[in-house]
Amino acid sequence: MHSFSEQCLDMARSILAHNLDSIQADGTILPVPGEEPRADEPGHVAYALGDYYRATGETTLKGYDLIDLTARCVTAQMFTEPATENGLAYAALGLLSFGPSKERNPVWERLVEETQVRIDKQLLHRSDHDNHWQAFNIAKAVARYSFGLSKKDETSRLIERMVDRINQTSSNGFFDDSTTGLGGNFNLYGVMTFVFVRSALQLHANSGVRDRKLPTLRTYAEKYLKIAPDLVRADGLGWAFGRAAGAYGQMHLISLILQGLRDGWILDDQKSKYFDVLRRLFVFFYQTYLDQEHGFLDLRDDERTAYGHHTTRMANFDAARYLSQWSRLAKTVQVPAGAKPEPARTVGRFVMFDKSNRKEQGLFLYRDAESGLHAQIPLISSGSRLTSDSLPFPHCPGVFDWPNNVYMPVMLPELTFNVGGVEQVTIPAFYGKNCVTGLGLKNSFYFKYDQPDLINTKEEMLKSLGSVKVQWNFSGSKINCTFVYTVKQQVELTKFRYVLAIAAPHSKYHVNGALALGPQGHRCTVQKDDFQGVWQETEVVSADPVYRTNYGKIHYLQHLVRDHPLIMRPGQSYHLAVNFEPDVAHIDG
Repeated sequence: MHSFSEQCLDMARSILAHNLDSIQADGTILPVPGEEPRADEPGHVAYALGDYYRATGETTLKGYDLIDLTARCVTAQMFTEPATENGLAYAALGLLSFGPSKERNPVWERLVEETQVRIDKQLLHRSDHDNHWQAFNIAKAVARYSFGLSKKDETSRLIERMVDRINQTSSNGFFDDSTTGLGGNFNLYGVMTFVFVRSALQLHANSGVRDRKLPTLRTYAEKYLKIAPDLVRADGLGWAFGRAAGAYGQMHLISLILQGLRDGWILDDQKSKYFDVLRRLFVFFYQTYLDQEHGFLDLRDDERTAYGHHTTRMANFDAARYLSQWSRLAKTVQVPAGAKPEPARTVGRFVMFDKSNRKEQGLFLYRDAESGLHAQIPLISSGSRLTSDSLPFPHCPGVFDWPNNVYMPVMLPELTFNVGGVEQVTIPAFYGKNCVTGLGLKNSFYFKYDQPDLINTKEEMLKSLGSVKVQWNFSGSKINCTFVYTVKQQVELTKFRYVLAIAAPHSKYHVNGALALGPQGHRCTVQKDDFQGVWQETEVVSADPVYRTNYGKIHYLQHLVRDHPLIMRPGQSYHLAVNFEPDVAHIDG
């Protein structure tokens, strides 16, 4: 892993070299053209510089004084109003990376007394969170104690509080990022939380606290480690659903696996499998998001976009931080002798995130070894903002795509009802009951769930309206989906729509063997449609910046629509059955 370690450091140097000039004299960060800065960016930058220092011991880069730049960023973050807790946590860990003793910390020595007092005040502020922000509280507690700003170490108590809440919101110990509403926003931030807390513990001045809390973290982080082999595609694409996927879907998973290898959380007989997963994740990250010519992270261009809240600057500094971490971690793990990639297997499995009387939520994973088709179907809450990213259809970038950051009922029927003069827009998403997966005829797989109560796009259950049964069938590269609706009383359906998005991987940033649609497309046929929808003219959206993905551009939208009322009657079933036989292709070169 030594060559990998050096490669990571070279990339970290290159990314930092291209972005250090964005750090202004007052420590704020100059955004790239067309973007707005984030209030927590100085903290992200400070942590990136701190991790680079830990990996190299270097205090200068390309003529820049890294100690001075870190001090500026820490100062800017501490005086940001209103205070951003995530920024404070990143800045505190960045400062801590240069050493826990204030007397021997070169960055602390550069800070004026006013800033030192401000750090004391900001880190002593206590708060409490139900979502991934609790990880930032833990990091602040680590810094408070390690710097000697507090004699009482609250790190252990905060970690226990975090895992208590995990147990309250997930029957299987996965991280629910919801704070209100239906609950069950199981997304990439669960992985990020454990990676961030583990990194914070590594900086704790009392190694005994780290050793005592690692078994607790392992209990939950292992759940994500165990799904990684079935989650990661043959071409290396990692976490592909929910907000903030894309580049971070690669980076967080790479970090989790390297931490797991370092801490001995991955058994010896499993290591070769995880090294192969790690290799694929890294190659995909390297070839899909790094500008090879100039050496920086490229998130947005004319063909693709990223999660709306992630700026290009923040992602670049986060990437430099992660690469520096990977460089250090890689030196601590050994590649098992004779490690060979496992042959691809056809797999269909459902990962249960939460099962209760109220709802069931999880993730169905399907991989066809022959064609390479690899789908992730998340049945989860979308959190505070509805987008297509978290809807339960086969997420398979290149084959089944969706627009990032916006809502569209991709591969799902959207039914709009007139309920007492109020329009209720429903989709069979967010939750299920009686979730079942298994083997069907001829080694096919099925995944099915019920919704006893229809749910609207605000994630509100509509108790007296109706129900739907959903079933997905997978056989090789063939997919069939069936939706069966019944209503509890006569009701007017005012509109029905179903949307397909046809996209292409990025013309420049893609890996060899990346999945794409061949010339014959989705080969979609509507087997049964009791809603009598009509295919509209294909909408060309190639030039519209709204319709982009994390991986490429959406070129066409196909809408199946019924735009005039239908009176739905109780006792009658209304079916929509759609078949797909996508022309799965692989990009070479």
